[in-house]
Amino acid sequence: MRIRLPIVLALLAFCFQNINAKPIRPGKILKMIRNSPVLQQHYTGFALYDLTEKKMIAQQNGDKYFTPASNTKLFTFYAGLKLLKDSIAGLQYIEKGDSLIFWGTGDPTFLNSDYKKQPVLEKLKGSNKKIYWATGRYTSPFYGTGWTYDDYNEYYQPEISELPVYGNIILFTHNGNQLVSYPEFNRNSPFQLSSDPKRKTGPFRINRDILTNDFYQPVVPVPANFNQVIPFKVSVPTISTILKSHLPNFSGTVDYPLPASYKTWYSVPADTLYRDMLLPSDNFIAEQFLLNIAATNGLEMNTPVVIDHVIKTLLQDLPDKPIWVDGSGLSRQDLFTPRSIVRLCEKIYEATRDEKRLFNMLPNGGKTGTLRNLYKSEEPFVFAKTGSLSNNHNQSGYLITKKGKKLVYSFMNNNFVKPTSDVRNEMERIITYIHQTY
Repeated sequence: MRIRLPIVLALLAFCFQNINAKPIRPGKILKMIRNSPVLQQHYTGFALYDLTEKKMIAQQNGDKYFTPASNTKLFTFYAGLKLLKDSIAGLQYIEKGDSLIFWGTGDPTFLNSDYKKQPVLEKLKGSNKKIYWATGRYTSPFYGTGWTYDDYNEYYQPEISELPVYGNIILFTHNGNQLVSYPEFNRNSPFQLSSDPKRKTGPFRINRDILTNDFYQPVVPVPANFNQVIPFKVSVPTISTILKSHLPNFSGTVDYPLPASYKTWYSVPADTLYRDMLLPSDNFIAEQFLLNIAATNGLEMNTPVVIDHVIKTLLQDLPDKPIWVDGSGLSRQDLFTPRSIVRLCEKIYEATRDEKRLFNMLPNGGKTGTLRNLYKSEEPFVFAKTGSLSNNHNQSGYLITKKGKKLVYSFMNNNFVKPTSDVRNEMERIITYIHQTY
């Protein structure tokens, strides 16, 4: 029987293609992790999942619980995708006679200098009614469960509140020989800045009193390019003073329950805020997202209540129940398993229904966010969330291989004593190997 040449060539091409289409070998990947001198002395978890074939490829301690740090924001992100509208609820309000009464929704953009457009502020300014703030909606503490009070002066730990203003922070910068701030300190300000005569040497650093809004600077020259962000102490009188400075019609606070007939003013697109949370890993936005979910869905504005609702209604299909206590991952009481995070990432992928949209909101390897200095390539191939606390570093997200495979991974490292850069570089080496080989 004569076989035509084109058929022979086609068969040879098919065989050659299959010879070179190596399946991913789990043993090779796990061997790299287990034999790594960098990863041997601490607790490492790893899970790798094929997004197209919907099967787990490799696991190392995939069912063990790890401190996730900012990988927690992926849980907050998913909750927002499922429970928020396309735009963020800025305020909820009613008009009653000559009065406008509003309720805070936890929107982190109000009077925030990172958001030049302030549609909610403009609507309030445009009202000719007496404006009242109905307070008492937020029922959790100003810090998340397990947060450290030692960090009260640090930029990454602003207080949580129902009506945040200025991002609940003060930005100090240098202009000429002068120290300047946003918001400005003046005689009508609820914030006070004084010199500390005991600090005449050492670096220029401003400290706030832990219980008040009294700030202190050392008696040394302000260095050029100085920049420091400090959370302020949130209280109803403080926020009321700020509101009065922006709204001449602001007439004070009231104790008034939110009626069913309320209306909503919206601030920014939700995708904008997701991106602003995920790329730089913004703790404040993450925490306020949970409050905005509460306000939008008629839940008590209480972080544990919102988290419990999300777990019961959206996360029952995770392999392991999440131990989840805050929105940002600042708490070491958060505990998730690598295989549960992988499943969560799959659910996020399904919820967005748009790969380009999803990847644009996540750090891109070599390009954006917390991965801009890792996985450098002409075309990004890693789209993932990082998570770091002292002695802990994790990455979870999406990996595109050279052959076009779409994978999900969670790579978690807890309780190491080596420099974080060593662990980060080793993770990069292993993930890049998977990208190049498969």
